[in-house]
Amino acid sequence: MAALPDDTMFHPGVAVGWDPDSMGIEIERKFILHDDSWRTQVQRSERIVQGYLVGADALTAGLARASVRVRRAGEQAWLNIKAARLGVERAEYDYPIPPDDADTLLATLCGGVLSKWRHHVRVDGTLFEIDEFLGDNAGLVVAEVELPHADAMFPRPPWLGREVSTLGRYYNVNLIAHPYARWTQAERDAADGESAGCC
Repeated sequence: MAALPDDTMFHPGVAVGWDPDSMGIEIERKFILHDDSWRTQVQRSERIVQGYLVGADALTAGLARASVRVRRAGEQAWLNIKAARLGVERAEYDYPIPPDDADTLLATLCGGVLSKWRHHVRVDGTLFEIDEFLGDNAGLVVAEVELPHADAMFPRPPWLGREVSTLGRYYNVNLIAHPYARWTQAERDAADGESAGCC
């Protein structure tokens, strides 16, 4: 197992750069987009590759209460543990790992890999992370905004579309087994009223 670089900060339950006051809980809302006008506001973008050590199959079968994800973004990598429940507020823990270990885990232990570009767009001081998926999920673009509490106010730019925070198929953990390429038009439009499923 590769060692973490000496300058890597490690705190249980928190990724490098995370606010320790919000450690352990993610409050996030997820939206599809009306159009591509957000692209002119992108401040930076990064390529992300991720896979699941404990994924949708185990969650659906009731064999796990959380997903366990390996994520690589540039020269950083994490193990992520996220509660298997629908909604905007979920328990989540991130642990930095050596990038070489992440590459090995993604290549040998994950049941499929998901790739995407993450674009960072700031609107009136609020950061929107816009994920543009690749491969079998090409064409799916989702905006996420993390909030300090579930009912926090946030800007609604014109490109922000329908909220899909409670639609399980939009969760990354489900996009490997049921990729966007196989969705019906109703699923793509978020118009079918799905309110349950694996997360």
